[in-house]
Amino acid sequence: MIDDVVASNKLLYKDGEHPDHIVVIKYVPSVGDSKRAMDEYTSKIFMNGTNTIVMHNTCEDSLLASPLILDLAILCELMGRVRVSRNGGEEELFHSVLSILSYMLKAPIVPPGTPVVNALFTQRASVVNLLRALAGLPSHSEMYLEHRIPSMIEEVKQKKRRLA
Repeated sequence: MIDDVVASNKLLYKDGEHPDHIVVIKYVPSVGDSKRAMDEYTSKIFMNGTNTIVMHNTCEDSLLASPLILDLAILCELMGRVRVSRNGGEEELFHSVLSILSYMLKAPIVPPGTPVVNALFTQRASVVNLLRALAGLPSHSEMYLEHRIPSMIEEVKQKKRRLA
């Protein structure tokens, strides 16, 4: 994900430049389900000074994961029921790669040719607006339906080919 963020932001990172980023995860049997995270974020500030934020977090892994697993299962089941008909045509299901789940997972997986969205708030807006559409409410923005329904994915690909 960090590589995607760097590649999409040419203002912050020059070619070949990347943030200093290391993740280490170790299992410690004595703490059991309790997980401890120590994060340190350092940034440059005015007159080449530095600002460091250090956080220590202790949590119960299963208590954090359980609601997420329930939400994933419910959203998957709901998306399996959705049928879309465009202009009175044949009904379609969503693409089998449910990129809508990106909001709750670390690395988005999308259908081939679909843009990868790593922006948390954009991912959330997509879920919210899709649920609004299913309830018959107007969307706010960024539903990305053209990347969730197979025939629309094909239309986007064909449009890109014509423009190339």
